[in-house]
Amino acid sequence: MATTPERKNMNWKVAFILVLTAVLLVSATGCEKLRARDNLNKGVQAYKNAQYPLAVGFFKKSVELDPTFPTARLYLATAYMSQYIPGVDSAENTKMADAAYEEFQKVLQQDPKSEVAVASIASLFFNQKKLDEAKLWNEKLVALNPSNKEAFYTLGVIAWTKTFQPRMEARAKLGMQPEEPGPLKDKKVKESLREKSLPVIEDGIKSLEKALEIDKDYDDAMAYVNLLHREKADLMDDAAGFRKETEIANDWVQRAMDTRKKKAEGVPMGGLGTEAPPAEAKK
Repeated sequence: MATTPERKNMNWKVAFILVLTAVLLVSATGCEKLRARDNLNKGVQAYKNAQYPLAVGFFKKSVELDPTFPTARLYLATAYMSQYIPGVDSAENTKMADAAYEEFQKVLQQDPKSEVAVASIASLFFNQKKLDEAKLWNEKLVALNPSNKEAFYTLGVIAWTKTFQPRMEARAKLGMQPEEPGPLKDKKVKESLREKSLPVIEDGIKSLEKALEIDKDYDDAMAYVNLLHREKADLMDDAAGFRKETEIANDWVQRAMDTRKKKAEGVPMGGLGTEAPPAEAKK
């Protein structure tokens, strides 16, 4: 059946309306993206001036205008996190931490490999003293980036934090002074604590050794290797085992002190990675 002129005209009008609608939608979307970036820039300026509540407002508006804008979402999460004060137990402070966590999770929904988001969540949990969660997120961080020395270091710090207080409490109950040579006097107490703490200590030492493989001059990591060997010393079977672990700890203290002294004197350090390749390997 032949198409009438009127029908052709109607089809042309419908097509024109559809094209015009598409153009208008693209134009509107483009305008919203521009406005989103304008709000981001204003938020960044407020953030730089430590005006965090103001920055949050701009970043929220930017995200509303362009929900797919990952930079704005990341800044919004960071602005919330910047208002969280570690150690302060208040509803408002908890609210800031929760808001930061929620926004970082949304960043990860868009980009599961966002190292900044994973590192920020790990730091947030550590500052909240949620050590199991902090450990989990630092493990996720090293899975994303096996060269992240800070994550390995933090895993070592978490291990020490989890084992130090129980050991001090055990010493106090046994009437042992902090500086008194060990190991723990009571065999039953020692075995119970060793079962819980020794695997944590060993994992912590391994994590710190990983950090030192990445940066052999990482003196903070050296200091915590020392501390974990002191934790281990109190769990040894006898005085000889205690002395051996204490000597290892003392050696790490000396290494840390020597490294810090060299840094203070401006002595060139090995830094990240391994030794420089020989001249012939560079050709």
